[in-house]
Amino acid sequence: MTTTGIHPDNQVPELKDYNVYTSDPTLRAAVGRGGAAWRDDELVRQGAEYGAEATLRAAEDANRHEPELHTHSRTGTRIDSVQFHPAWHTMMSIARRNGIANLPFFDARPSAWVGYGASLYMHSQIESGSTCPTTMTKACIPVMRRNAALYADLQGKLASGEHDARDIPLEGKTSITVGMGMTEKQGGSDVRTNTTRAVPAGQGPWGSEFLITGHKWFFSAPMCDGHLVLAKTDEHGSSCFFVPRWRPDGSKNAIHIQRLKDKVGNRSNSSSEVEFKEAWGVLVGDEGRGIPTIIEMATVTRLDCALASAGFMRQGFAQALHYTRNRFAFGKALVDQPVMTELLADMALETESATLLAMELASRFGSAAPLDTAWRRLLTPAAKFWNCKRAVALTGEAMEVFGGNGYVEDGPMGRLFREAPVNSIWEGSGNVMCLDVLRAVSRNPDDAHLVLDHLQEVTTGEARLQTEVQALRQMVQLAPQDLERQARRFTQRLVRAAQAGLMLQHASPAASAAFVSSRFDPDWGPVTGISAGTSDPGALVRAAWH
Repeated sequence: MTTTGIHPDNQVPELKDYNVYTSDPTLRAAVGRGGAAWRDDELVRQGAEYGAEATLRAAEDANRHEPELHTHSRTGTRIDSVQFHPAWHTMMSIARRNGIANLPFFDARPSAWVGYGASLYMHSQIESGSTCPTTMTKACIPVMRRNAALYADLQGKLASGEHDARDIPLEGKTSITVGMGMTEKQGGSDVRTNTTRAVPAGQGPWGSEFLITGHKWFFSAPMCDGHLVLAKTDEHGSSCFFVPRWRPDGSKNAIHIQRLKDKVGNRSNSSSEVEFKEAWGVLVGDEGRGIPTIIEMATVTRLDCALASAGFMRQGFAQALHYTRNRFAFGKALVDQPVMTELLADMALETESATLLAMELASRFGSAAPLDTAWRRLLTPAAKFWNCKRAVALTGEAMEVFGGNGYVEDGPMGRLFREAPVNSIWEGSGNVMCLDVLRAVSRNPDDAHLVLDHLQEVTTGEARLQTEVQALRQMVQLAPQDLERQARRFTQRLVRAAQAGLMLQHASPAASAAFVSSRFDPDWGPVTGISAGTSDPGALVRAAWH
């Protein structure tokens, strides 16, 4: 990113034709540190693709021309088809080709999680709607392996790097996408109140078959080739089923799309309400164990929320930095105005620490070591909570940097800002994430001690952080009812301690010192830019872009 000089109208040129990967030193270092240097050349290619003007135009078009629902054919036949602009399929093709739908489950290297994380982080910066069906497809893979016959037939279609947009039965597809149907109107996150029923319909090549009747209030990406769906059986309760769009006999399955949700953001992607009218499905996992089975899928997509939200922050910061380097006021570039420099430095710290947190979490998904397992259990919901919350604040600040130019649909900031809240809500809102952190602590107290012991070790020499870790130790000893009231406080403190440890380990001395100084200052928090914790904020800003 370079300053282009004062435009005759003092208007800033679009940020385009840049490399999203090579311009991000924190991301590239995390890839190398995570053992994924083998993917560096590919990520350089992807970074150029994501920053190219053609990709930016496709992302815009996919969101400007929203999906359209067609419930019936002209002759009255039920088709329940959602039609997309070609730009949507362009973005879906890029996501699929770049490994976001499957890489960590078809590459045996543990570092594949890091390589995957980098791709998702970049893709989310440019077009977020297409990540929904793509990351759900990836997350379904370990769940579908629980039905060996089903997985054997669909494995090649899940492993494919091509996007097959055809609306045809599974047998004829070269690749497939898989979505999820959990929540219902009467319960939301409380899926134990679900009322959708599944009635046995015999045995088939894929095992136990059922006919499913009921509804789903949020049915993500209804044009996916299949969905993992929660429904109750009479004998065993909530179970998980694979429900394809087309039945094995070639007829359309009885999944009736009632309407598409009119969402605040994520508008390129179709989310829907559906009714099942004896829809055909097959059991995945043990009958009666549907919630734990499908939660395995949700756990992986929570990682995706943390990664994508870090990407939102990075893109907001990149746009703000580009704008302030090329917009002039009172005789000099905005970036050199002291109050703006302080704000950008604070944004740079927040973006770097969010990226470190998300990529560190991704690196631990490829390992079964005790500390890695403990880190995943505690920090997956915690990182989702924190990064998603901070993304809303940071994209709002980035929009404000543009002034009125940020509040019009001609530029990228409106769409970026509208995308930010979805990750806080999807796969469990903030309160649910904080309660999941406490649940992990109560179920596996040794995990909490492992994580805190690690943080104690990596923060040696920083008295404020040592005190913070000790405070967290005291909090985990509280009675459950007392700790639950402080669920958000505990989660925030855990994340900030984890981020501080990561900054001390992997950031520059200047950045890590600034992070500790600012984030543990009593005045830090409500408003970005109060303090970047350093006497030279410009150095942080310059180091954040290569």
